[in-house]
Amino acid sequence: MADTANDCGFAAAIRMLEGKWKLDILCELHTGARRFGRLRRAIPAISEKMLAQKLRELEADSLIHRKVYEQIPAKVVYSLSERGAGLIASSAALCRWGEQLGLSEPVPAACAVPSLRA
Repeated sequence: MADTANDCGFAAAIRMLEGKWKLDILCELHTGARRFGRLRRAIPAISEKMLAQKLRELEADSLIHRKVYEQIPAKVVYSLSERGAGLIASSAALCRWGEQLGLSEPVPAACAVPSLRA
């Protein structure tokens, strides 16, 4: 018998966002395409190794695009995919719900994106 809780769309979305840094990366890309170095500066607490790993995972889940420009030195630009943009837009309701709980915790990066505050 299949576990329906693990087969629902919400569970799939949560699996894609598992980890500490994925929402931070997606929210940064929500503001525009970025190169690795700019992402690293925008999220100073993340290590280069962890950023590279999370970017690979987000790309594997088709939440971001990775474009390599054929030049020397190589130029790689990351951007939000349509699927990733949909996930960010869908997060707005969850952010509002969290705010209604009245927790005094700092606002997560995902909720700091202006379009999610509406």
